[in-house]
Formats: sequence, C-alpha cells, structure tokens
Amino acid sequence: MSGFSVCVYCASSDDVDPANLALASALGTAVARRGWTLVSGGGRRSMMGAVARGAREAGARTVGVIPRSMVQREWADHDSDELLVTDTMRERKALMDAHADAFITLPGGLGTLEELFETWSARVLDLHTKPVVLLDPDGHYAGLLTWMRELVHGGFARPGAMDRLVVTSDIDAALDACAPPK
Repeated sequence: MSGFSVCVYCASSDDVDPANLALASALGTAVARRGWTLVSGGGRRSMMGAVARGAREAGARTVGVIPRSMVQREWADHDSDELLVTDTMRERKALMDAHADAFITLPGGLGTLEELFETWSARVLDLHTKPVVLLDPDGHYAGLLTWMRELVHGGFARPGAMDRLVVTSDIDAALDACAPPK
C-alpha cells in the first residue's frame, strides 16, 4: 500500500444516533480530501460503513479488514478497494495495525474500546510511535477520560499515558494530529 493511511475504529451497531453516522461520513470525506487511504474494520453497517462510504465517495482508497465469521453473516463491505479476510479478531487487529500510519477512534462500544486500548497501550509502552487520536465531539468518552485520569493519579497507569492520546472534538484537528511530519 502506498501513501499515508489512517485506521478508524468506530461502532458497527445499527442502533447509533444519526449524528454519529454523519460524523463518520464526514471523517471519511476529510480523509479523502487529504489524499490518504482509509483502513477500517471492513464492515458495511453503521458508522463503520459510513466512514468507508464517505471516504470512497470523496475519492479515497479504502482497505477493510474483517474476520471470516463476519463475512459469512453478510456484514462485509465488498465495495472496499481491498477487503482482507482474517480467521480471527486478533489477526484482524494485527493487519489493521500493519496497514495504518495513525489511528482515530470515534464513538463506539466494547469492540471500539478494545481497539483503542490496544493501540493506546502499545503507544504508551513505546511498541509503536503512531499517533493515537480520540475524536469525541459530543463527550461520548468523557467518563472514560475522567476514569483514566483517576487511574494515573492512583498510580495504576503511567503518568505519561494521557500524553500519548490526542483528544479532540474537531475532525481537522484529529487529522492534523495524525499527519506525517512535513
């Protein structure tokens, strides 16, 4: 894969607020405007589908990475420029990581949190130097961020952990935080 790529983690549930679908679509469009490739979870539903459609409609290349079990449930985004099918969720995350130069997390649930924590933890441990960004315009993660600050204060997380996560409410600021050095 050539060029810069950003991996977006987000909800795949069909019950999300339409504002979150619009956010995902707008982020996909903004990724395309920068000439970047979008890496996503390879689903066609909910926010995951919206970010990929937004990116493609604006001209971006999209790479979806999805476990075979989800393809069999007919959840796959077959319109992806490249759809990588894995046997397990762990393989999925490893391929997403390998194809991404930066990570942005949008609102989501357990799976999204798991992906955020894995990339963020690896960043805190200096296992990679890729930007990890939380795009949260409506305070979806406010309670989580409060709790994380309490973990740092209580000695359960490294003091620099919060410095390894960029938190913003603005799409352009999120993409600026991801951008490669000039």
